[in-house]
Amino acid sequence: MDGLDEKLITLLRHNGRRSISDLAIETGASRATVRTRLEKLEKDGTVLGYTVILRGDALDVPVRGIMMIEIEGHVSDKVVRLLAGLPEISAIHSTNGRWDLIVELGAATLSAFDGVLSRIRRVPGIANSETSLILSTPRSTKARLG
Repeated sequence: MDGLDEKLITLLRHNGRRSISDLAIETGASRATVRTRLEKLEKDGTVLGYTVILRGDALDVPVRGIMMIEIEGHVSDKVVRLLAGLPEISAIHSTNGRWDLIVELGAATLSAFDGVLSRIRRVPGIANSETSLILSTPRSTKARLG
């Protein structure tokens, strides 16, 4: 991957619907070069697809946090399925070390956030957890509207 590939990926992260012509103008490359590069990035699996960002996903949730979870026994799949059903959870990551899962979550108020934490802690198979509030996000690669 070279500088042109990186620039194309950055532009598409911010707007996955940009036209080949627009990408060519922005990068200074020809339309044929941009098309070829994008096809190569898709074919080699670097670019897996393009997505739609819904308004609810683009808006910041006022209270956000990261919850580290320790799972008891061999019920990881079941715990992940149950957690995936909670609308307050935006991402679930499997990890190694002390914690088995890292969960990104958010709610409109501290009280609602506390309620979500209580529901998560009652999920069968969760042995222990630790939660940190997110105070700010100086950098993110997630696309934003506007």
